[in-house]
Amino acid sequence: MDPKNFFAELKRRNVYKVAIAYAVVAWLLMQIATQVFPFLEIPNWAIRLVIMLIVIGFPIALVIAWAFELTPEGLKRTEFADELPNKSVRGRAWIYVVVIAGVVSAGLFFLGRYTAISKQNGSAELSAKSIAVLPFENLSEEKANAYFADGIHDEILTRLSKIADLKVISRTSTQHYKSAPENLPEIAKQLGVAHILEGSVQKSGDAVRVNVQLIKAANESHLWAETFDRKLTDIFSVESEVAKAIADQLRAKLTGEEEQVIAAKPTDNPEAYDAYLRGLAYSLKTANTPANVLGAQKYLREAVRLDPKFALAWALLSYVDARGYLTTALQPTVALREEARQAAETALSLQPNLSEALVAKGYYHYACLKDYDTAVRYFEQARQLLPNSSRIPESLAYLERRRGQWDRSESYFKEAERLDPRNVMLLTQHAGSYIILRRFPEALRKLDQVLDITPDDVDTLVEKAAIAQAEGDLPRASVLLAPLHPNADDTQALEIQVYQAILERRPAPVIPRLKEILAKPDPALGYFNGELRFWLGWAQEVAGDHAAAQESWRQARSELESFLKEQPENYLLIGDLALTNMGLGDKAAALALAERAMATIPIEKDALVGPAPIEILARVAAQVGEPDRAIAALQKLLSIPYGGPLATQNVPLTPALLRLDPMFDPLRNDPRFQKLCEEKKP
Repeated sequence: MDPKNFFAELKRRNVYKVAIAYAVVAWLLMQIATQVFPFLEIPNWAIRLVIMLIVIGFPIALVIAWAFELTPEGLKRTEFADELPNKSVRGRAWIYVVVIAGVVSAGLFFLGRYTAISKQNGSAELSAKSIAVLPFENLSEEKANAYFADGIHDEILTRLSKIADLKVISRTSTQHYKSAPENLPEIAKQLGVAHILEGSVQKSGDAVRVNVQLIKAANESHLWAETFDRKLTDIFSVESEVAKAIADQLRAKLTGEEEQVIAAKPTDNPEAYDAYLRGLAYSLKTANTPANVLGAQKYLREAVRLDPKFALAWALLSYVDARGYLTTALQPTVALREEARQAAETALSLQPNLSEALVAKGYYHYACLKDYDTAVRYFEQARQLLPNSSRIPESLAYLERRRGQWDRSESYFKEAERLDPRNVMLLTQHAGSYIILRRFPEALRKLDQVLDITPDDVDTLVEKAAIAQAEGDLPRASVLLAPLHPNADDTQALEIQVYQAILERRPAPVIPRLKEILAKPDPALGYFNGELRFWLGWAQEVAGDHAAAQESWRQARSELESFLKEQPENYLLIGDLALTNMGLGDKAAALALAERAMATIPIEKDALVGPAPIEILARVAAQVGEPDRAIAALQKLLSIPYGGPLATQNVPLTPALLRLDPMFDPLRNDPRFQKLCEEKKP
């Protein structure tokens, strides 16, 4: 064919028009893929697929344009289309396609450019005022002074977190790093900040040297550095000067109120401040063990004794007490609850606008009284003064799940994690929520995040084992638990190992370990020693040693009852007593105690653990010949989320656990129970 005729034929058959239209529509599709897909969180492979299909489709479109023609009657072969009248009208269709597609694609292009520029500007503005404070190095000759470096670090961080114009990462996310690591850009990326503050503290007698340096993480350039030599009595000025200097360097706007807060001097008594820093160091430890909580409580009591007007110490003492009361890391006595109340009220009376005092009062109402509405009011007041605090949304996340507001709790967890992305306690609690909701795959993903930060963490591995048990996968649970050797005060890890042996119906190996621990019980564990003795009796009973089990349960009952007078509202203690009396065959006492536990913490008051005593009732009823009560309780439990009553990482009952747990053996032949043991299809 003559080349001139070929190109004329291309034009006559509208191949040029199709190529132009295809190019414009392809541009439109690529704009949609690159601008809209990321907004909808569609993965990148989908964008690549769209582009690949567009490229493949281009020659196909040209072949179709050569062979076919668009007509009012539809797509016709070119030979037939040539015979149709009014061909000029038919040709205009391609013009319309090109114009419309061109307008839309241009609009998307400029919208995408505008959005990208806005995002870049917003990110740059945010990152320019973002900072993480890494742990300060203790350069003191006495390594026991590490608490002092920790305290100075936390006080500087706290002052920075009160500046609303800064983004400050919480210490719980930074404490896992070294004081002066080599990979600053990577750490900044993990924490989502542009700047890092490093420091060291050297204490000798009453003289203190604090060295700090502000670093731009991207290129590791030093923006500012200073060395402060002070007496202990003037250490507060260092904390204030550092916070003010960083705000200046990052060009953060300071309100008059924020300047006053940063410059505040919490006490004039250096001995009281030293005791406060020691208590603070204990309270900042990741493990919420009785030893750590008692250490914090001891030094904070000393701080307020030395300076009764030390509002910050009163606030922290109240928070430590209330948290210990709620988690039972401290024995939840009436006296402890009263100390938490008095400490919070003292802090507020001394400094009505102290943010830490407002948090403490809110936490007291939440943890000790379950007065959620009042707690929220205090948390919201504190939030205005602590814009960078992850503790407030974290506390609200815990509070909302006790209200049964699971979606709201989830949103608060996500907010707290944005401020505190590597806080292992926060991540673990978030995983705990998923466990309680029986959303086990999501819980495992969250626990894997924890293990990325703290590899081989015992409590996290135990949680994963508890999930495996709940899913009926005892071999997987065994692999996770076998290498672990928890201390006596890690009761949850210890008891879940015992529970594994009971579920496997091979409890003999764990009995000597329990006997060894109970031969020299730790007084700090309080009623937990009696609970461990109940587990010993259960293991002995499953092993077939009925006489030994009865003796263990008699001792357990005696030990547990000794705590009941001071802890009349401890539903866990009451539940332990119900199960112990069940083992001893005292049906009336066991049922009465189970009902007492249910009355102590009704579901309406606490959706998280309110159902736990119902599980105690189900277990007791199954064992003492009350199958109807047991089945009714189990039907309710399997239909709602809740934290279990036994120290098995708060795992609720599942059909798999019903099939495995020997305590439910008396119900095995009941068709209603067999139906409950069937896994429901998602």
